[in-house]
Amino acid sequence: MDDPDEYDEVDEDDGEEHPEPEVTIEVSGLSLFTHVGVTAAEREVGQRLLLDLRIDVGECDATVTDRIEDTVDYAQVCDTVNLVAQQRSYKTLERLCAAIADRLIEQYEVGAVWVKAAKPEPPMALPVSEVSVEVWREAE
Repeated sequence: MDDPDEYDEVDEDDGEEHPEPEVTIEVSGLSLFTHVGVTAAEREVGQRLLLDLRIDVGECDATVTDRIEDTVDYAQVCDTVNLVAQQRSYKTLERLCAAIADRLIEQYEVGAVWVKAAKPEPPMALPVSEVSVEVWREAE
């Protein structure tokens, strides 16, 4: 039986230069319970947020090696996002999204990060299905 950690390199030496593919990782609908809100009551009680993430990894060896060590592990990304959301309470989704984007850029070698946070049940007088904020941050 073949070792699942071994990989077969594809011999693409046909004499032509092939550009390396650009990799983008997306996570949709990450559900977290956290304490975000303008009012003290909203921050005290807490609420569920849905987060969407897009991470521009750029060129990535995993396209050839098929090894998780050669890319950004999206399970670790989700753990990092959860940690940032739990470390403190935020008044605005804008600040939470910016803190998440900053941490992901610090922790991983990526070109850019897009974070969207949505409140599916915002405490508002008028009915809405959700409110959301998006932040886009490029690495320096």
